[in-house]
Amino acid sequence: MTRVADQIVQLLEGYFAGSPPVRVRAWDGSEAGPADVPVVVVRSRRALRRLLWQPDELGLAQAYIAGDLDVDGDLADGLGRVWQAVRERGLGPVAPRLGSRARAALTALRLGAIGPRPPEPGAPRARLRGALHSTTRDRAAISHHYDLSNDWYALLLDSTMAYSCGYWTDPDNRDYQLADAQRDKLELICRKLGLTPGARLLDVGCGWGSLSLYAAREFKAQVTAVTLSQEQRDFVAARIRAEGLGDLVEVELRHYRDIQGGGYDAVCAIEMGEHVGDAEYPAFATRLHRLLRPEGRLLIQQMSRGAAAPGGGAFIESYIAPDMHMRPLGETIGLLEAGGLEVRSVESLREHYARTIAAWHRTLEERRPEFVALGGEATTRVWRLYLAGGGLAFTEGRMGVDQIVAVRPSAAGRADFPATPADWYALDARR
Repeated sequence: MTRVADQIVQLLEGYFAGSPPVRVRAWDGSEAGPADVPVVVVRSRRALRRLLWQPDELGLAQAYIAGDLDVDGDLADGLGRVWQAVRERGLGPVAPRLGSRARAALTALRLGAIGPRPPEPGAPRARLRGALHSTTRDRAAISHHYDLSNDWYALLLDSTMAYSCGYWTDPDNRDYQLADAQRDKLELICRKLGLTPGARLLDVGCGWGSLSLYAAREFKAQVTAVTLSQEQRDFVAARIRAEGLGDLVEVELRHYRDIQGGGYDAVCAIEMGEHVGDAEYPAFATRLHRLLRPEGRLLIQQMSRGAAAPGGGAFIESYIAPDMHMRPLGETIGLLEAGGLEVRSVESLREHYARTIAAWHRTLEERRPEFVALGGEATTRVWRLYLAGGGLAFTEGRMGVDQIVAVRPSAAGRADFPATPADWYALDARR
């Protein structure tokens, strides 16, 4: 009798332009495929059945989330080695010929993989309704990701509760940790915005308040923080009370389109622009311009991606960040300029994000039982896959992240901008 692993490898060969870049370990204990490559563990027939029903990225992800499919050893390392083999050997999925499909069907039948569609994994999948980027749908999209629970994010993140790319100024120092990189990022943003005591700052998409509270505490800025997440709003309000910053920070639960007033000295949007939408971004840029006073500064920290999979792919769009849209950096700069803003500085943080995500991933692995207790095994597996894949995307340059500083020029063209950015980077001066 032919071993199960041999049959699975033969099945996979019909779907790749070359031998699959993995070794297979099947539920009967058999192994097949090349040596010195990542080992994919097929734990049950249901894994194959999932892929027959959903033969794409989402099907693979759901098989992993459900625990029907796994990668032996370190997940990030395994995925990275597969990507490397695909690039170096020119491999990639192909549409199998009719004969290959027939043989695959017979193999699946012999393996007992033919049957009804398996139930979806236990992790929550986004199922949004309503017009794209309407206020109601945007709120549901944000809630899907950010309202997982404050306890979950408190366990994953550092003491700053910053859920965005850190700024690693001393990465080779073993005593320099994620919290240090996040504080250096917050300090850098405040300096780039030119905050001074009493300056009015609008923090659009404030998250758990890391920047808003830092700007108030360290720079005595007058901050308005805005979020669409009820969990985040309540968390920030509690932090304001606990730190006695009620005279400097107010937090509002509202859509950016509903922000009232204007005349702000500074506006920031830290990894919020990805949720605005493609068609809506020109109006977003115009709105930011109107919220600023003449000569006021804007800082956007935002992820970028090429034209392929602007939402991050089927897995990300289904389980992590529905309705997200990313674009190449140059296109975002063009949209900001079209909105009346003058872009003065762009700084890439791509390698910084790879380090940041690696730190989050280590925490997830080291404290995995606690994450499972909070969110369940399936949700924890979603996040393992999300962080492993996200870290690789930044490491390999398939995604980027940048800090973009712009100003709203006065009618006379003045920008009130320093002649050089030297003072931005002397971060140790305030330690």
